[in-house]
Amino acid sequence: MTIKKLQKNKYDKYKNYFLIMKKQLSILFLFLSLTTFAQEASLARIDSLLSYLNEHDKFMGSVCIMQGDEVVFKQAYGYSEAIKGIRANAGTKYKIGSVTKTFTATMIMQLIEEKKILLTTKLSRFFPKIENADKITIEHLLYQRTGIKDYYSADTTLADVLGKPNMRALIMKKIENYASTFEPDSKHELSHSNYFILGEIIEKVTKKTYAENLKNRITGKLSLKNTYYTSEKADITKRESYSYTFNGEYWDRIDERSNDVFFSSGGIISTPEDLTKFIRELFKGTLVSPASVEIMKTLKDTYGMALIRFPFGERKFFGHNGKIEGFEAIMGYYKQDDMTISLISNGVNFSQNDIMLGILSIYYKSPFRFPVFETLNPEKIKDYVGNYVSKDIALKVAIFEKNGALFAQATGQPEFPLTYASEDLFYFQAGGIEIDFTKESFVLKQGRNKFNFTKE
Repeated sequence: MTIKKLQKNKYDKYKNYFLIMKKQLSILFLFLSLTTFAQEASLARIDSLLSYLNEHDKFMGSVCIMQGDEVVFKQAYGYSEAIKGIRANAGTKYKIGSVTKTFTATMIMQLIEEKKILLTTKLSRFFPKIENADKITIEHLLYQRTGIKDYYSADTTLADVLGKPNMRALIMKKIENYASTFEPDSKHELSHSNYFILGEIIEKVTKKTYAENLKNRITGKLSLKNTYYTSEKADITKRESYSYTFNGEYWDRIDERSNDVFFSSGGIISTPEDLTKFIRELFKGTLVSPASVEIMKTLKDTYGMALIRFPFGERKFFGHNGKIEGFEAIMGYYKQDDMTISLISNGVNFSQNDIMLGILSIYYKSPFRFPVFETLNPEKIKDYVGNYVSKDIALKVAIFEKNGALFAQATGQPEFPLTYASEDLFYFQAGGIEIDFTKESFVLKQGRNKFNFTKE
C-alpha cells in the first residue's frame, strides 16, 4: 500500500470519528437544551401559581429553590409593609418561628463535638431547680421528651412578664417553677421551653450571647447575611417584614412582640435563600460532622433533633417548619436529588401545606391543578351531600358540608377537603383524587382507577 493511500485511510478514519462525535455532541446539546427548557417551564408555572394566589389575596411571602448549589428560583410576592405599599423582594427578611430550633440544635451539636457538653449531660448542671432536672438530659431537650411545660402555649400567666426589661430571666424563672407534665423520655410533646433552655445553655457554656454564637458558628461561616437574632421588633428600614391577616377586604397588620419572648425557640429572622443554604450545608457536613447529622435526623415519635421528615410521594425531605405572629416558614432538603426548598409567608389565607404541595408537584412534573376561588352556591352544595356506595369497591363515602366547604370521608378513614375545580368537578390534591358529580351519583378517579358511586 502506498503512503498516499495510508494517509487517505487515516484521514477517512478520523473524519468518520469526528462526524460521529459531532452528531453525539449535537444530540447531547439538544438534550440539555430540552432539559433546561422543561425546567424553565416548570419554574415559570411555579411563579404563575404564587402570583395567582397573591392576586386572590391568598398568599404573601417569598420562596427559594436550590438545585445543587445553584439557586434556580427566587421570588417574593405581596408586601413587606402593606399600608405604605412597600413591595417585598427576594431580600426581604421574615420571622421564621420554630425553624429557629434547627439553628439552636446545630449549635448544641457543635458544642458536643467540642466536648463542652454531652448528649447525656444532665439539666441539673445548669438549672437544678427544674423538676426532674437530674433525669432530663441534653438529648431529651433536643428531642422534646422532657415533660417541661410549654411556657408560651400552656402558661396563662405569661402576660405578667411580657414587655418587661428582664423578660428572658422572668420566663426562665417561670420554667424553673413548673410542675412536670410527664416522666422524662416517656413520650414526645412539643414545648417551646425545651429550646428556650437550650439557648440559655449555649450562653452559659460559651460565655457569649445567643446572637454572637449564631453569627460565629453558623451565619458567618456560611455568609448568611440576612439571618440573625435580635430582641428588637421588626424594622422596615432594615428590610424586615411585618405580618398580616386578611380580613375579607384587605391585609390587616398583626401585632408583634419582642423576639426575646421566643428567643432560641423561635426568634430568628431570615430569608428563604438563607434557609435553603443553611439546611443544605447542614446535611453536607459543613456545620457538624456527618455522624452528628445522622443523630439529628434519627426520629423518635416522628421528631428528630429539630428535624422533621416531610414526605412528597416517594421523596422524603428533612427540615423544619414554624409559625409565629402570622408568619409561616418551612425549609426542606432532599439528599438524593440535592434539592432544597424554603417558603416563608407573612400573610396566608390558604393552606401553606397546599402551597408547598403545589410548588413541589409542578417542580417534579406531577399532575397539579390550580385551585379555583369561586364561591360555591350553598344550595348547590346540598345537591352533593349524602352517603354514597359503590358496586366497584366495598367502600362507603360520606359527602358533607363543613364551614361552607365540601368534605369527603370513606368509612374508617380520615375526612378530607374537596377543592372546587369546575362545574360538578372536585379534587383532593394530596391524595390524587378527583370526584365528578352527576345527579345522585359521582365517579371517583385515583390514578388509573375509576369507581362509580350512587347515593343511598
